[in-house]
Parts: sequence; C-alpha cells; structure tokens
Amino acid sequence: MPEYKGMVQPVRATPEEMRKIHIEPVPDEQKPQKALEYLDQIRKKFRSFVMAMESCTKCGQCAENCHTYLGTRDPNNIPTNRAELIRKIYKRYFTLEGRWFGKLVGAEDISLDVIEQWYSYFYQCSQCRRCAHVCPFGIDTCEVTFIGRQILHWLGITPKLHASVGAAMEKVGNHTGLPKPGIVDTLEFMSEEIMDEFGVEVEFPVDKPDSDIMYIPSSADFLLNPYTLMGAGMFFTYIGANWTIPSTVTEAGNFGLLFDQYWTQRGNVMRLLNAAQELGVKKIVWGECGHGWRAAKMYIPSLADRPVRWPITHIHDEIADLIRKNELKLDPSKNSKPVTLHDPCNYVRACGLNENMRTIIRAVTTDFREMTPHGADNFCCGGGSAILFDDPEMYQRRILLSKKKAEQVRATGVGKNGDGILCAPCSICKAQLYPMVEEHELGVEVKGLVDLVGKALVWK
Repeated sequence: MPEYKGMVQPVRATPEEMRKIHIEPVPDEQKPQKALEYLDQIRKKFRSFVMAMESCTKCGQCAENCHTYLGTRDPNNIPTNRAELIRKIYKRYFTLEGRWFGKLVGAEDISLDVIEQWYSYFYQCSQCRRCAHVCPFGIDTCEVTFIGRQILHWLGITPKLHASVGAAMEKVGNHTGLPKPGIVDTLEFMSEEIMDEFGVEVEFPVDKPDSDIMYIPSSADFLLNPYTLMGAGMFFTYIGANWTIPSTVTEAGNFGLLFDQYWTQRGNVMRLLNAAQELGVKKIVWGECGHGWRAAKMYIPSLADRPVRWPITHIHDEIADLIRKNELKLDPSKNSKPVTLHDPCNYVRACGLNENMRTIIRAVTTDFREMTPHGADNFCCGGGSAILFDDPEMYQRRILLSKKKAEQVRATGVGKNGDGILCAPCSICKAQLYPMVEEHELGVEVKGLVDLVGKALVWK
C-alpha cells in the first residue's frame, strides 16, 4: 500500500506576521492573477528557469533519487512532477501550444487550488539538488522550488517558522531572538563548561574591534548544539587566533535563500557586511550551517551593496588546511566510538566541502565508516531548507522524508551496540536528525564535526 495520505501543509504565518517581514498579503480573489504576474517576471529574468520549464523529457531518472519521493511515495513528490505543478501553468499562459490546446498538452488554468498545491509540495522539497545531480539535462528542480516559494511569499503565503525566523533575524540577528546580554551570558557559561570538562581556558570575545577573524556561528549552537560552538572556541584559542563573534549576526543561516531571496536574504547580507566593517575585521569564517554556507559563498557578492573586501571561508576549510600542514596536534583516540558522516547537501553538491570534511574526520576519529552512497551522491537528511515543522502532520512527514537517510545510517553498523556517532556538520541537519535517530531507533548520537575536533585537540 502506498504511504501517501494526501496533501499536507505547514502552519502558515498570519497576515500580521507577514507584515513584520514587509509583505502585505494578497487577497484570495487576486492571488491567481498576481501569481501569473510574478511568474511572468521570473521567466523574463531567469533563463535557467525557462530551461527547466521547457526541457524536461519526463525520463524519471529523478524519481528513485529523491528521498522525499522514496519516503512518501506520493507521485507529486517526484521532482519532475513537483516542477510540473508550475510547468502546467507556465505552459497554459506562456507557450503557444498551451494557449491553443490547453489540457491536451498538459496545460492548466491558474487557481487557488493550484496555489495550495504549490504550498504543500514546495515545502516538502528540501532543495537538496540530488535530482539536478542525476538529471541528464542538468535541470535543477530545486531552482523551480525556490521560485515557487518566492512567488508564494509575494502572495503572502509563507510558513510561520520561516516568517518568524526572518523577523527575528531583522530584529536581533539570530533566529532565536537572543539579545546581546543573553549571547554574552551563554558564552560565559560555555567558557565555564569547557574549563570543567576539558580543563582549558577559553574566552568567547563578542564585538571585539580589529579582530583578524569574525566567526559566524549558527544561533542553534547557543541552545541545541553547544559542543559545536565550544569546539569552535577551543579551535580558535588553540591556534592563538585574534577572533570575535559579532552580537548583531549570530546566525550562520540565511533563511532568505529558502523563501525570500529579495528583501530577507539581501537584508541579512547587509547586516553581515555592516558588522564586518564596524568591527574592522580581516576575514569572515562561517560556522556549521549547510544552506547558510551556500548562501554566503554563492550569493553574497551578487547581493552586496558594496565591494566585498573580506575573504569568506568555512571553519572546515580552516581546520582542514592546518591538519594538512601538521599544525594541529590531535588525538583521535579521544573519539574512539564508531562514527559515520552525513554529508550536508549544500556542502557537497554546491560548495566543495567533500574532501575537507573527510580530512578532518579521519584525523579526529579512530573508527570512521562511510555511508553508501556518500559525498556528492549523498541522500538528504530530510529536513533541508528548514522544513523543520513540528505540527503533528508535518512532523510525521519529516520522519518519512528521513527514511532513506535512516537506512544509510543503519547499513554502516555504527549504531549496532547503541554507542555510535552520526556526525552531522550542519545546524539544520542536526535539528532534523535529533528526532530522526529516535524515531528510527538507530542507536547513535548526533554530533557536529567541530564537536569532534574540540574533543580531539591535544593542548600544549
């Protein structure tokens, strides 16, 4: 029996919450026409989108390579079918055959029902880009999803989670709403924890002028993943770095990439560059966040309102470089439990972090076991692009989306004795995998890669 049980949708932001992120919701009766106007704007601006609309041959290669479809067996979650939800509208209004022959060529009139389908299925796609990785034509269905989410956002249809993060980022620079006194207090507590557990004195400088390095952590590291932030602090202290954390940007993620690449994503970029300029730093180092690193590496130069004069690197790049130069003394026996590595999709299919993560994990563990497949062929955790919805229906959908990843982890055998480690070097992956390992009874503990580095350091 198929597992598909019908269309589900995340809880959406209220009109008041949308106004906080500068969107006035479009009345229902106007939504179809406005959606067409936005779609027309997009097709005139992005040739890659037109290619995705007009080049797909429905070969089906993407179906068995999509964790969302494999988990749900909902035919609308086959990537080409998901894209078809927009493609049939594109055909109807922007191609001759669609205007002349309509449903005979797979075209369909725009309606509120169609828009509701968009909202359901574009927020079940985790935008992992595995479909693009295997597509013989190189069609990036993830880009179609991005565009669909953007149009929905302009219409005033955005998940409550994403809208709340967008508003919090604009207000205080992190998605938890943590103000500067809370940031400082949390970091002081982490310093005490490091001393108690590792016997090492580590300070976390906040807003320190003229620092060489400005480190951008995930805001989840202040609450859910403390050992990742503690590991970063230990690493920078170990190498004697002159570094700081900016209180105005304590979030490595840029949710604008996931729902609003115009106002929200651009605003976060400006916030980052303002912090770097005000503090007089020399380099920006990114923390563990997959989509955030993709947004930083690929989009900051094109969204910035000024020349980007700071080199921007990832903390994994920094650590791997020093390992190759033999400038870090590490004791892998401190991480002796069996460990496997989950490859965050945005790292390995967009940002080239594949080998650096492996350089690190092999140096800091004694029993590393690869998943099959891995690297650029990896399957998503099921929570990418922040589809981390907790309402009951969407939570169960998240667990279905993690089915393929659970199979991969189980096949490595790292959880056989109940003491294995699933290394997930991305904040959103961690948030997805914490409940996933419990629901699928995998017998592993989720850790970040920088967590393992901090533990393996041998202090002079």
